[in-house]
Amino acid sequence: MSRLRSDVTACPTDDGMVLLDERRGCYWQLNGTGALVVQALLDGATPQQVADQLARTRPVSQERAAADVAALVDQLTRAKLVTAP
Repeated sequence: MSRLRSDVTACPTDDGMVLLDERRGCYWQLNGTGALVVQALLDGATPQQVADQLARTRPVSQERAAADVAALVDQLTRAKLVTAP
């Protein structure tokens, strides 16, 4: 994931982030952890770096964090909300 598509808008919320897909008029609501992951990736972190950060700051193993980051990136990619690296 290198960036959001040009027709996808990210809006921070009190609880995380909302991604608005302007093409389809749909939105994705991310919790605080999902927002942290997406923002870190958009800021240039690698999925591994994000997983490392999650494992250090959340009660989750490195393996679980890596799997969760990969799953979120996969979901965003399949929903065509992001561009490929």
